[in-house]
Amino acid sequence: MTTGQRGRRDDSVSVVPVQAVAQAAPATAVRDEQAAPLAPPARLVPALVAVYRAQLSRARVARIPLLFVATFQSIGIMVLLRGVVDGGEPARAVVSGSSVLVVAFVALNLLAQYFGQLRANGGLDHYATLPVPPAAVVLGAAAAYASFTVPGTVVTAVTGCVLFQLPMAHLWVLAAVLPLAGAALAGLGAALGLLAPRQEFATLCGQLGMSAALLLGVLPAERMPAVIGWARDLLPSTYGVEALARSFDPHPDWLVVGADLGVCAAVGVLSLAVATWAYRRAATR
Repeated sequence: MTTGQRGRRDDSVSVVPVQAVAQAAPATAVRDEQAAPLAPPARLVPALVAVYRAQLSRARVARIPLLFVATFQSIGIMVLLRGVVDGGEPARAVVSGSSVLVVAFVALNLLAQYFGQLRANGGLDHYATLPVPPAAVVLGAAAAYASFTVPGTVVTAVTGCVLFQLPMAHLWVLAAVLPLAGAALAGLGAALGLLAPRQEFATLCGQLGMSAALLLGVLPAERMPAVIGWARDLLPSTYGVEALARSFDPHPDWLVVGADLGVCAAVGVLSLAVATWAYRRAATR
């Protein structure tokens, strides 16, 4: 074998393995990609349940003392107004407004502070890295905070009925007022906390919202000026207060009660949608 023939044979031997490796590399990469696909995003309902449980266990210790404060605050307001209000329509407004005030204190005030703090300390980045839909984060946190209002609202309503001698036959309306008013106020609180430019503004907005629920919900509507009455109609909790107040009548007009609850539900859906949009906006900035 001559030198030229041996050189040509060596070149052919050295070139073939390189071409084979080059052709086999894409196929190996394709097999690797097929073997390890990305995890699919979590579905809404399982993610919502997971966020709800996590928020409920996290806030159980920290929020229970504040729930007692909200309950005692509402009962104290009813005790103070007992010497001024004798009965009738004003008494119904005081009891229903004080009951819904517990929801406003927790679902609006505390949730606005929570999302304001979460945005300020970078906690939204943690949720942004998880395959969790934004709606699940907002709805899970709102549902967890609204759940804490159930015992305080029931205790406040029963105490008010005893103080003002109101009938408790239709007090089951709370089963509809609590989730609907809680959703409306929780969505509003989450939106305020996420849209506030600073954490201090989120706290301020939550306090102002709770004060509005106190002044516009507890005081009888017929004793307010017309301008205050218009502002009262814009507050989401007003319709929950009206529905609960009408249930104290001997023969409630259930169509009107249902209409009030329907408005409360519509406001709740709208406020939660705005809060979800605000979460996406805050998480991507």
